[in-house]
Amino acid sequence: MNHLLGHRYYAPHLTLALYTSTDALATPETRTHLIDLLQALAAAEVRNPVCLVTKFPFTDDVLAAVGRARAQGLTVIAYVSYSGLRPDHEPGIDHTALLETFHRLHTEAIPTVHYLRPALPANSDPDLLSRLLDHTSPYTRCTVVVGTKVKPSARGQITRLWPALADPHLSPETADSVWPRSTWAWLSNLPQRFAEHPVFQTNSCALAYILGRPEHAGVLHTPTCVSNQCPAPQRQRCQFQGAAGPPLTHHVIRAHLDRLGHPDTAFTYRHRTRTVILASPAPLTDRHNLAQVLGVTVRAPDAPCERLWPGRLSGAQPLVVDPA
Repeated sequence: MNHLLGHRYYAPHLTLALYTSTDALATPETRTHLIDLLQALAAAEVRNPVCLVTKFPFTDDVLAAVGRARAQGLTVIAYVSYSGLRPDHEPGIDHTALLETFHRLHTEAIPTVHYLRPALPANSDPDLLSRLLDHTSPYTRCTVVVGTKVKPSARGQITRLWPALADPHLSPETADSVWPRSTWAWLSNLPQRFAEHPVFQTNSCALAYILGRPEHAGVLHTPTCVSNQCPAPQRQRCQFQGAAGPPLTHHVIRAHLDRLGHPDTAFTYRHRTRTVILASPAPLTDRHNLAQVLGVTVRAPDAPCERLWPGRLSGAQPLVVDPA
């Protein structure tokens, strides 16, 4: 716990995404670890919201542990990945059990996000996508639809699933995300029956909506903001933050850059757009943390040998791909 609270990326208001490199609900061993961690967070009176992302059903013991942690004041948000992909794309995923999980989480009043990802040709049929929302929207607070993220080292792997990305004229590695044209069109013209169900393209927007907060990652007024099916009260919340957010001083920005290990990095700050422009490269993880903690947009040269995809926070845009 000391390692978490003393980490340079920690801030009391940030949402903690647990087990982002694995799935804590996949095995008995990982579920036991999750149960112990939830208890430790609650006992230490950590009040950061925590987010559990999974493609597996919540078992009885995990649900009980979530209930105990919530009773002690810990906010827990469930992200359940339900994408409609075939077993050859997602081996071992039990779609029937996932649908039952949506019901159970709703019954327990655990705020739940339907995580529809990744967007691939195999799940790009508009009728399929609408059926997925038919199944999940009655039991979830919102849906997040995410395009495919292509790391620099993953081009060969993704082209086996999506041959069109082998086109040498495309650069999926530099895109924020990659989308089949039919999925992108469906998002732009959702069926009317989902008009009251928020659908976002960014997790920061979904979390802000669930937590009743303004979005702090610079999505406001961007093309993503415009395309999100975002409720009017949430848009007003973000508008107010953008127009009357807390003042940010040079000293505060300097102090956080020092905390992140960049004491010599020069920067400029544009007050009107709440944009911090770094004069030298910084890792994407540091730039994302600066943006989230201070509620700013961050621009900087890419760090050498960066292994993560750039994302919208660095100015990257979605890549929409026509059928092959």
